[in-house]
Amino acid sequence: MSDRFDTERLLDCYRQGVFPMADSRDDMNLFLISPEMRGILPLDHFHIPRRLKRTVKQQPFNVTVDLAFNRVLEACAEETPERPTTWINPTILNLYGALHHQGYAHSIECWNEDGWLVGGVYGVALGGAFFGESMFSRETDASKVALVHLVARLIHGGFTLLDAQFHNPHLEQFGLEELPKKEFMKRLDAALAVKADFYSAGSAGVDSLTGVRSVHLITQTS
Repeated sequence: MSDRFDTERLLDCYRQGVFPMADSRDDMNLFLISPEMRGILPLDHFHIPRRLKRTVKQQPFNVTVDLAFNRVLEACAEETPERPTTWINPTILNLYGALHHQGYAHSIECWNEDGWLVGGVYGVALGGAFFGESMFSRETDASKVALVHLVARLIHGGFTLLDAQFHNPHLEQFGLEELPKKEFMKRLDAALAVKADFYSAGSAGVDSLTGVRSVHLITQTS
């Protein structure tokens, strides 16, 4: 892909239902993907498993918003025994870091009691659509707690679409749905026309939505 691929073109890709990936961390090139079947997490009936619901309410982590975006991105790019390869290369790190500075890319972070970053999720917000990109976990349930807080924030902010890109067995527990490309584009076009606000529940910093409040927002909507 051309070196002229910048954040403006990246946002245009999202508006067209396309997103970039790389073959590996060491490959500087990007390629664009538009899956025939698209995974989404329905905001109007997002499912929180019972055990996770208890965990979120107990608040085992300090949850923050947009305090460590680059660190979340870099953690998602790390190679682990469970994930020996990654599609997040330096080009993606730079592009999404720039998107974050422009106010389009956001992260939710989970910190343990010792102050270590142990989980998080990041993605891109456009209109009423949020495009989930990746998440990571270094302690049990950390990424799941981050995801629940993200969903609660999106509901509070008036978002209507949470894109999960592909089918992922890990996300089935949350009610993952698969849509044909044509149906996804209809929902995307409708979502892009919505004026949602990622910061309606509070700006960057400690998440003002407690675990109890997050669960309530989601179950009230479901």
